[in-house]
Order: sequence, then structure tokens, then C-alpha cells
Amino acid sequence: MRKRNELFHTNLNAINVGIEFINEDLKKQGIKSHQVNWAPPAGGNIELLKVLDRLKEPEIQEKIARANQEAATRITQSKPILIGYDQAINVMPNMTKKTILHAGPPIAYEDMSGPMQGAVQGALVFEELATDIDEADRLARSGEITFSPCHEHDAVGSMAGVTSPSMYVHIIKNETYGNIAYTNLSEQLAKVLRFGANDQTVINRLRWIRDVMGPMLHDAMELCPNGIDLRLMLSQALHMGDECHNRNVAGSTLLIQALTPYIIRTNFSKEQMEEVFEFTASSDYFSGPTWMGVAKCALDAGHNVENSTIVTTMCRNGVEFGIRVSGIGGNNWFTGPAQRVIGPMFAGYTQDDAGLDIGDSAITETYGIGGFAMAAAPAIVPLVGGTVEEALNYSTEMKEITTMPNPNVTIPVLDFMGIPSGIDVLKVMETGMLPIINTAIAHKNPGIGMIGAGLTNPPVNVFNDALMALSEKIVH
Repeated sequence: MRKRNELFHTNLNAINVGIEFINEDLKKQGIKSHQVNWAPPAGGNIELLKVLDRLKEPEIQEKIARANQEAATRITQSKPILIGYDQAINVMPNMTKKTILHAGPPIAYEDMSGPMQGAVQGALVFEELATDIDEADRLARSGEITFSPCHEHDAVGSMAGVTSPSMYVHIIKNETYGNIAYTNLSEQLAKVLRFGANDQTVINRLRWIRDVMGPMLHDAMELCPNGIDLRLMLSQALHMGDECHNRNVAGSTLLIQALTPYIIRTNFSKEQMEEVFEFTASSDYFSGPTWMGVAKCALDAGHNVENSTIVTTMCRNGVEFGIRVSGIGGNNWFTGPAQRVIGPMFAGYTQDDAGLDIGDSAITETYGIGGFAMAAAPAIVPLVGGTVEEALNYSTEMKEITTMPNPNVTIPVLDFMGIPSGIDVLKVMETGMLPIINTAIAHKNPGIGMIGAGLTNPPVNVFNDALMALSEKIVH
């Protein structure tokens, strides 16, 4: 009895499991309290629990473990190299003069969100397939334009992800496994096509990128026969305070630093070079698409591994969130509703103005950077919300749902821990823990652009559906 009474005279240190407001109430009373994010396996769904049990049978579990080791090794040992820049029509598979690629899983133009429709319209005017936005809208509805996900063309696209034939793209080759990935060039931030803006200033910028910056980068890389080691550069950027999704201060500096000796040897005029350098200095987002291409290049190497439960794609089109899983392979999508992104809004905007989660940029989290590497970039917190402690915790929590740390890309503040790599559908379902994604917020209407940034998670049903499909494929 005496020992129990002593509890009332000592400082409490609580661990709260489950309902978070209890943790907050304890803190308000001056009690140290630590929140443990816990949910029952498979959300307590009896049928899904039975599936998990089947997949835990020793023989099946061993088969999955071998496959996941193979897929995760292919992802972490991939060495993406920047080998060039060129127009999409010249290098991307199945690109035609009337093909428009978009972010996320497949979607028809009529069903697209406002920002994506706005970006499509702007791209059609940019390509001179339409003279104005109204004509572009009619053309997009006519059936004459082929719409397809970037991911189904070995590519990724930020936010709306709209990529049209004459846009310049990165060409990134996996030195280890030979596959190639593509992603378009950064327009920088705010009022840009990928956020759905499409006025004449946006079109003019796109045409300048096509006519000056793109060709200059193309010619510069022609003078760089060995290419640029992007995996090494990515690791350096994390060591310098980026998480390489929404914070790209160091990465952009490193990238333009590597390109500059070749740019100045091209035949472009001094004035044109000055324009390019001023443009890359105008925003920290210059390298943002580059890291998306790196992640895509590595993850594609881990796709199509039989019996693997590793997620190789997470993306969203502003209406649906989609994932692809290595062991299911191909372009088989599991989709659910796109979620709200919660975080700080720019002055004059509220959550009522915000579109739903959009973009292929969650490929960075799928690889293990972005939200998974926020411990490397505490300065990201003012942009996306939360606290530095939470940023540190996200990187350690994501180890619970991944297969292995990536020894080639590390986080200094966590004792050089490798980024958490290989999201495992089984671990997501067993822990109830969803991947964390940090991302920008586009206005829900076309023509406006970026209005904030924040954090979000995938819808749980995509993992439920993937689990059922994996069970059918692996067990039977």
C-alpha cells in the first residue's frame, strides 16, 4: 500500500496509447506525456486479419521476405545518374504530339480536379494546339488528346504533373540496373502551370524554358559524358539540411554548381546564360523535380519482383490517391480518395480554398526522402507545420513500416541512419501506421496556383485492397 501511495507524491511520466487529446490534457496539467500512435492491425477488420494470418504462415512468410529483400536491395543499390535533358517527344516512350501526361493514377479530363484541368489547358495553349483557354478546354473534351499517367511512361510530374511533347525533361539513367526515368524541369514556385495557373505569364515562361533554358541544359550535358551522380548529390543535400521534397535549398545549389562548368562552355550568349542563372537563383525549387526523377529511377528497379509486398509508387491526381506494389507489378493501380493536406496557408487563403492532395511528388516519400527524411531538415517545419520534435519522430517512425535503411542516403542527426526504404504493405497493415507525406497545396480552382503546404497520409483502403490482391497472388 505504501508503494502505491508514493505514486501520488512523485512526478508522473505518462505514455499515452491511442486517443491523442488525453496526451494533450496531461501536458496542460504539467505532466510529461509521450504519445504512441497505435491502431489495431488491419483496423480490426476480421477478413483482413485472416489474410494477414495466412501471409504469416512460415513458408509464405519466407517467400515474401526473400522477395522483399530483393526488391529493397534493388531500390537502395540503384545509382541514378543525370545523363541529359531533351524534349519529351524525343525521348519518352509512347509520347506523341497529342499526348498529355498527368500526375497520379489514370483519370479522364472530365473528372480531373480544377488545378489539373487548368494545367492541361495551359499546356495545350503552350503547344499551340489551342489559341486560348476556352478552346483548349473544348479540345481536351473532344477525344483528340490522349491523357495518360506520367508513371506509365517511366516518368513523374510535380503537382498536376502535366507534361506535353515539347517540354524539356531530365533523362536519368540507373547505372546499376539500366532503366531510365524522366521528369520535367522546374518552373519554380507559386503561379506556375503545375499548380493549375495558365495565364500568359505562365505560357511565356514555359516557352522561354523550351527555347532557352532547356536547350542550354541539353547542350551542357552533351559536354558531360560521364553524367552527374545524383545519388551522391542527394545524400549531400540531406547532410546540408534538405529533405529533398519541399526543401531544396542545398540540392538546388549543388545541382546548378555541377552544371555551371558545362553551361558556360555552350554557345549560348552571355545574356542568355545570365537569364538562366537568374532563373535558377529565383527559387530554391530548381532541384525538386530532379529528386523525384531519382526516386522514380530507383523504385522502378524494384518493381515487378514476384511475391514482394513493397510499394513502388505513391501518387495522386487531385481526385484519387494511387499506389502500385512490386509483387503485383505492371500498371495495376490500387486507388482511394485523395486526402486533405493540413498545414499553414498563405495569407488570404483558408482550407476552404484548398484542392485535395495532388502530384507524383510522393515518389520521394516512397523512396524514403521528403516526409520520411524530415529529421534531416528541421527548417521545413515553418512551411509544412508541426514541430521539430515531430519532424525527428517521423523519420524514426517510418522505420516501422519499411524494409531496410538505405546505406547510401543517410540522416546525420539520427547518427547517420539510412533513410527508411521499402514501404511494406504488410507492415502498414500490421501497425496501422500510414506513410507520412509533406507536400504543397494548390488552390482548388484553376488559374491561381500554390496557396500553402502541409502534411497528409494516403487513404487506408489502398493498402487494404493491395493486401487482398497480394494474398490472392502469393498464396494461390
